[in-house]
Amino acid sequence: MLPPSYELPAAILLVLGGALSCFAGYRLFRLVLAIYGFLLGAMLASSMMGVSNAAGMIVAAIVGGLAGALIFVFAYFVGIALVGAGLGALVAHVGWGYLRTGDPPATTVIVLAILGAIGAMLLQRYVIIVATAFGGAWTIIVGGLALQGDRAAARAASAGDAWILYPLTPAPAQRWMPIAWIVIGLIGTAVQLGVTGKKR
Repeated sequence: MLPPSYELPAAILLVLGGALSCFAGYRLFRLVLAIYGFLLGAMLASSMMGVSNAAGMIVAAIVGGLAGALIFVFAYFVGIALVGAGLGALVAHVGWGYLRTGDPPATTVIVLAILGAIGAMLLQRYVIIVATAFGGAWTIIVGGLALQGDRAAARAASAGDAWILYPLTPAPAQRWMPIAWIVIGLIGTAVQLGVTGKKR
């Protein structure tokens, strides 16, 4: 959660970080790990603070973000497995949300996360490229919606006086999001395989 006045800078960072991940994630994998570690740490830490404590949310987001970035960067191989697991969980959530309403069963998320982690370790280069391309594509979409003043995000922000990021749950009226995610992710994968992620 972030105070509403920080919504625009956070959305810009999401779009820029997502573009970096989508189109150059393999070459800059440690930086991408740091960005996603920061985002995850900031989301988790700031959500523990009360919405009326804006300063506390900001401090918690910064401290949690730095801790998350350090953990992801220093745990490089664990980070690769986590990226694969995260991609598996993302596929479970997006696929389930596209087919049905509500959250997917925990077993589905766990199985896909485990398969993603195993695949990431066996096929590191390709899984890193695909995971960073598709993870970056989703981050671009979420950040772009926040930049446009997405109505659902605006309602959530005005209701509790805080901006809440739910990156894995598209609004029901936005059924185009998984299709756009796949298209942008495929473009990012092609760019990385053909240009930025080539072996030296």
